[in-house]
Amino acid sequence: MAKITAAEVNKLRKATGAGMMDCKKALVEADGDFDQAIELLRKKGQKVAAKRADRESSEGAAIAKVNDDNTKGVIISLNCETDFVAKNDDFVALAQSLAELALDYNTKEELLAADYKGISVQEKLTEQTGVIGEKIEIGAFKTLQAPFVGSYIHAGNKIAVLTGLSANVDGADEVAKNVSMQAAAMNPVALNEEGVDQGTIDKEIEIAKDQLREEGKPENMLDKIAQGKLQRFFKDNTLVHQSYIKDSKQSVSEYVKSVNGNLEVVGFERVALG
Repeated sequence: MAKITAAEVNKLRKATGAGMMDCKKALVEADGDFDQAIELLRKKGQKVAAKRADRESSEGAAIAKVNDDNTKGVIISLNCETDFVAKNDDFVALAQSLAELALDYNTKEELLAADYKGISVQEKLTEQTGVIGEKIEIGAFKTLQAPFVGSYIHAGNKIAVLTGLSANVDGADEVAKNVSMQAAAMNPVALNEEGVDQGTIDKEIEIAKDQLREEGKPENMLDKIAQGKLQRFFKDNTLVHQSYIKDSKQSVSEYVKSVNGNLEVVGFERVALG
């Protein structure tokens, strides 16, 4: 039987993130073979992942990243089962590195198949499930492309937002961050009224009509009044029409144009956990 040194155990721990005792056991079982020990730890991860496949993984870290020329951004959420794991520094570091990698891909499936230090991202997640003992998976995967893309991550990595602007102008970075903070705080349903799906519009009109009937309004007036209420819904719930949280006297769109008269918000993506 090979003698297992502390240095070998530490090397395996750094390579896999597994605990010291798990690493030592794997090396002992592998008779000191480093690669075989890694395989043993991965197999352990597969067993744990299979056992926890039906668990809910609603906690985690939502991370936004933007490429060097600010033309593309990505948000991923690395999901786990408990807030305790979500706050772990190594877990957050993994989420950050996976989000950085995700900039090179357009779908979650592409990311999961991508190489991550010699193994696929999916294999890394399975390995970490064994290390941590909780279900670990990529939840959300959203991308945004625009002439300028900025981002914001709310404290605790629970909400991440990307905002796309129509041009890369002076002050674009601050504008994109401020609008992203707006979206994080106010959770708009769409960029503008054109982005609200018909199902939501129909539902809001019916709610408004029911309220008006209860107030005793005549049936022949319901459509006109309901349309007015729908416009109020658009103002409160679409990003560019919402009152700007840092200055309620202007809308988000008006704030953006106050920085540059030709500047517009052209898109946003938002991911929230918990």
